[in-house]
Amino acid sequence: MAATGLVAAQPAEARPAHCPQLTISDGWYGDNQARLQELIDSYGKCGAGARHGKKPVAVFDWDNTVVKNDVGDATMYWLLRNAKIQRPVGGDWHTTSRYLTDTAASALAASCPAGSAKTLPTATDTTCADEILAVYGDGKTSKGAAAFAGYDRRTIEPSYAWLAQLLHGWTPAQVTSFASAARTENLAAPADAVQTVGSNTKATAWVRYYDQQRDLIRTLQKAGFDVWITSASPEPVVDVWARGAGVDPDHAIGIRSTTEHGRITSHLKGCGSAKDGDDSVITYIDGKRCWINQEIFGVRGAAAERVQPAAKRQVFAAGDSDTDVSFLRDATGLRLALNRNKNELMCRAYDDHDGRWIVNPMFIEPKQQKTAPYPCASTGYTGHDGTPAPVRRGDGSIVPDQRDTVYAG
Repeated sequence: MAATGLVAAQPAEARPAHCPQLTISDGWYGDNQARLQELIDSYGKCGAGARHGKKPVAVFDWDNTVVKNDVGDATMYWLLRNAKIQRPVGGDWHTTSRYLTDTAASALAASCPAGSAKTLPTATDTTCADEILAVYGDGKTSKGAAAFAGYDRRTIEPSYAWLAQLLHGWTPAQVTSFASAARTENLAAPADAVQTVGSNTKATAWVRYYDQQRDLIRTLQKAGFDVWITSASPEPVVDVWARGAGVDPDHAIGIRSTTEHGRITSHLKGCGSAKDGDDSVITYIDGKRCWINQEIFGVRGAAAERVQPAAKRQVFAAGDSDTDVSFLRDATGLRLALNRNKNELMCRAYDDHDGRWIVNPMFIEPKQQKTAPYPCASTGYTGHDGTPAPVRRGDGSIVPDQRDTVYAG
């Protein structure tokens, strides 16, 4: 199906010879590469859609969108293996997250020994490392109790935020060095490599850039697009990795922490109506929309939480998860969904109500076909309070259940 809403692209023979072209075809499904090239030709410097003095904006999620695997996980594993998590202030784990339950705080206190050392002994103390891993990875204690409560499920995921908050006490430069070390290890490790973290002997130990996405980013930049990264990993971590895709740190938006005397605190910077230290909005679902509106388009206050006029929205967006649905929906030209079988994202992408969605299998280890339909009409959407509900279009109509049709052959 041809893209709708795009400025008409020039015929190939009418384009100047210097018009940037995508160079990697392998891995693109169907006519996806052609549609991306049409977007580049239409909105880029060679197309009629180029606006005078204002670059078209493209925004990419990071983990499993530009790279395979998760750089936040890679960093957390490195921190634990190298005993680089500092003790909570006053020994009180509640200081690491306002959403941490009493049960989780008690479990962490019981598992991680008190002492005078600056950092926790997670390199050798598997009990402490395992409890932190359980809270971070599962959002539960090692005994299965909920670790976080009282948060808005559309603006923050406390376990994601917790990684940024556990960086308290370090300087941004120190965190950059930690992330750089983790990046070096994960790029050097063979694909499918695992490592031991705590008592987990099968923790993922490798990350790879998607060549297709680096090619797409490079081509968009050559065509005059303003390319940004948004991620629910800590911003110093994202900055380290973004350079490898040709994106400068000043064009990367991750979880931003407040600082005191040059050191990171356990509190987060705010967006929209949320003040610094409210710890209520990160780059997550609706929070990604807020941060994009605020940092890229200069929208301030509560207005940043709302959908903006087309002139203040990205032309292109790419993501792989339900955490990306809001900023993907805001894109006015094309929206690329990498299929990781995530309910709300795939419901919206397959529904394709305005013809601007394209779906592609992951470029490394793509998913097989999901056998059951996506439950769009019943439980595909997660509400602010965590209640499942139907996925609705902008006009309020319910998206019918969708079958998985773009997957590894």
